[in-house]
Amino acid sequence: MDHQLLTTLLFLSVVAVTLGITIWASRQTSGAADFYAGGRGFSGIQNGFAIGGDYMSAASFLGISGAIALSGYDGFLYSIGFLVAWLVALLLVAEMLRNSGRYTMADQLAYRMKQRPVRMAAATSTVVVSIFYLLAQMVGAGALVALLLGADSQALKNLTIIGVGALMIFYVTIGGMKGTTWVQIVKAVLLMVGSALIVVLVLAHFHFNLSELLGTAASNTGKGQAFLEPGLKYGVSTTSKIDFLSLGLALVLGTAGLPHILIRFYTVPTARDARKSVLWAIGLIGVFYLFTLVLGFGAAAMLKGDKAADVAASGGNLASPLLAEEVGGGAGSTGGAILLAFIAAVAFATILAVVAGLTLTSSTSVAHDIYNSVVKRGEASEKDEIKVTRIAAAAIGVIAIALAIPAQKLNIAFLVALAFAVAASANLPAIVYNMFWRRFNTRGATWGIYGGLLASVGLVFFSPVVSGSETALVTGADWSWFPLSNPGIISIPLGFFFGWLGTVTSREPAAEDRFTELEVRALTGAGAEQAVQH
Repeated sequence: MDHQLLTTLLFLSVVAVTLGITIWASRQTSGAADFYAGGRGFSGIQNGFAIGGDYMSAASFLGISGAIALSGYDGFLYSIGFLVAWLVALLLVAEMLRNSGRYTMADQLAYRMKQRPVRMAAATSTVVVSIFYLLAQMVGAGALVALLLGADSQALKNLTIIGVGALMIFYVTIGGMKGTTWVQIVKAVLLMVGSALIVVLVLAHFHFNLSELLGTAASNTGKGQAFLEPGLKYGVSTTSKIDFLSLGLALVLGTAGLPHILIRFYTVPTARDARKSVLWAIGLIGVFYLFTLVLGFGAAAMLKGDKAADVAASGGNLASPLLAEEVGGGAGSTGGAILLAFIAAVAFATILAVVAGLTLTSSTSVAHDIYNSVVKRGEASEKDEIKVTRIAAAAIGVIAIALAIPAQKLNIAFLVALAFAVAASANLPAIVYNMFWRRFNTRGATWGIYGGLLASVGLVFFSPVVSGSETALVTGADWSWFPLSNPGIISIPLGFFFGWLGTVTSREPAAEDRFTELEVRALTGAGAEQAVQH
């Protein structure tokens, strides 16, 4: 009970710190620019840490280490995909998007398109991608708190998910972008420190000999050399190989279309800071993904018996917290309790920071793109817009809670990969076409977004993720006909195809002058602070 009390106190202290940051930030926030973009006052380094905090989500810390613990080499492929994706974001998106947008992804699209249809499509896509991503974070939160409190009841996990939803609504409605960003920065530092500590302790256990660590992991799992080689998960059949290609495509292209990552580029004052923030993020994230190798293989090597069974039952999500307890001295030890509490608290702070960023992104899009631009035709006051943002945050939080409760059996890295597939299918084609294709027009933008969105979500609905498998969202039913778990290999090309088809079949004249203005603005940053209206 002493250990349980210690664990709970450490855990609550981290939550209290994040709440304190949010309340402090709320007193520094005035007006839409502060609420949506943090007053564009964050430096490249600060924004780099915030992006890292946003990106190193529960999927990275819990999901990837768990995937490695269960699938070995094939689990690490998630890390490679997530990291390589940043090169696409850096080369195609970061600087140009910061120069040509204002608060949301739709600002950049609407600069040379008809405002209402494009903003409606972009806002719809933003909300869908954000909800997919939110599911993963909230599933991780349920598993973590149940482990911390030593209870495995489904009711407790459900209550935790509801609690996370309430907290994320608080963060967004009170702190806005400033509060969310500072929570992400603090969380990124805590996550790097916590992960580094566990990595050092694991390596010390194996005398800093990687070969010994990997060999023990391979023998302990009972899978031998196959655990360290490609193909254990994705080489079983032709379908699984195609599934891996689909996953890789979604991961590599998805980052450049993730709305909650894209709006981070609006929080810096210059294009140079946007580039610098991506470089800092790549450095942080790259080191962190090397940590996940040690965390995953360490869990496979050191967790045995009931603990190994618990990791498997959680879809791998409990690998890092249970490993922390093990290297701290094992279950029942003071060191184990402290390390478990610290790592679980860091993971929970990770979840809170990411869900706040996601909720802010989607609710901002609802208020700025739908309410102001579509409903009020650009005439809404800043005060009304921010009020609608807060209402939308509450609604999105409720939806995410309702969907997360039945999704608790799925690996959270896998759930995030679905969000990446939707982002790459719906958002990326429109962004790329808009910045680089002079002829691109309103119909192309809306067809590309809706086409990619419907293709990706539709294929997921008819895949083994939703029905027809042991870990499906819906058990006892089977309407799956699409064999792949990740739709990217089909839905991403479809998104680009629909964007092209809509453009070439439209009689709308291309806005040549607007494209030239957008091109100059994207490349130079000239006029980047102006409102995006026409």
